[in-house]
Amino acid sequence: MLKIRLTRLGKKNKSFFRVVVAEHTSPIKGRFVEALGFLNPHTKEKNFNKERILYWIEKGAKCSDTTHNLLVKEGIVKGPKIAVKMKKKEEKSETHEAKEEKKEGKSEKKSEEPIEEKKPARNAAHSAAGGETAEENKEGEKEKKAE
Repeated sequence: MLKIRLTRLGKKNKSFFRVVVAEHTSPIKGRFVEALGFLNPHTKEKNFNKERILYWIEKGAKCSDTTHNLLVKEGIVKGPKIAVKMKKKEEKSETHEAKEEKKEGKSEKKSEEPIEEKKPARNAAHSAAGGETAEENKEGEKEKKAE
């Protein structure tokens, strides 16, 4: 399926956009079928090839939300604008704070749980002494000497 969308060009912090027709599966900065115009958000300069845009729409190309809104604003396409969903920076910071609170809650729960005492490590003497630990062997030897 063909899409009419924007591709970003330019240097860092000096971006401008080209309006292109491209396959919807191709990368945003990848190959496109035809360039239909450009948009420079810094100088507010715009240039769209109205005839070619209408030609591709007739052939079945769909516009991305942002491109559709630009074309409606320019009067090339008729109809209402589409609400573009953008993530807000405030939501990201709130979710970050919420994650920190959850982590703090988990650490408090861990500290409330009783800590199990570790059993003494068993060595090679364990298997030779019939299942006794080294400490038990020493205590047994002392008891034998005392008798």
